[in-house]
Amino acid sequence: MSSPNPSAPDSRTAILGRLRAAGDSGPLPALDTAVLERRQWDPAERVTRLRKGMEAVHTEFLDAKSDTWPAVIRVFCEREGLKNLLYGPTSEAGSALAAAWAPEGPQLKPYDRPVEAFKQELFGDIDAGFTGTVGGVAETGGLLLMPGPAEPRLMSLVPPVHIALLRASTIQDSFWSAVKALGWGRALPPNALMISGPSKTADIEQTLAYGVHGPKRLIVVLVDDLK
Repeated sequence: MSSPNPSAPDSRTAILGRLRAAGDSGPLPALDTAVLERRQWDPAERVTRLRKGMEAVHTEFLDAKSDTWPAVIRVFCEREGLKNLLYGPTSEAGSALAAAWAPEGPQLKPYDRPVEAFKQELFGDIDAGFTGTVGGVAETGGLLLMPGPAEPRLMSLVPPVHIALLRASTIQDSFWSAVKALGWGRALPPNALMISGPSKTADIEQTLAYGVHGPKRLIVVLVDDLK
């Protein structure tokens, strides 16, 4: 049996070589974005469309103002019997929440350690997680999140209830509009999420279940900051 030729390129090298060669063929043709930009609404209509789309998949909304949203979250936690709320102490939304939070009642739990240091507490004792958002999409109904060190992905994934802060002024017409507004066409973020509702899945008999692969409830705190 003949031995393989060590000088022959493997399939991976050959594929990468062809891709590099194709990349030298010149600039890509200009993209016609007219069809992507045709859906445009006024700010109030964006709010209505996003809310309608997300409520259709069991997302819940809490209405708030720029100066009342921490109190709205607190009232919700007390009403639902949540004993604690996970938050990012160094994020803009998290620090604002902590500054307005009273010491009695539901306890704020900072995400300030590596996950290995409080894995048992995170997966077993946290009632809800709070995060900010970087915007929303009116056309399809969804929140845009950019998890990072200040608000890791696990904050919106592990707790059974995810509370997300959304400012009405950051809702974009479409995902294409959001990509432009957030500058993702120039540089993609390391991590980005679009969330439309609570986690749901169906078995082979099409029985829908919530909370199997993520939060069972998604609560959007919608801040009316439109002028």
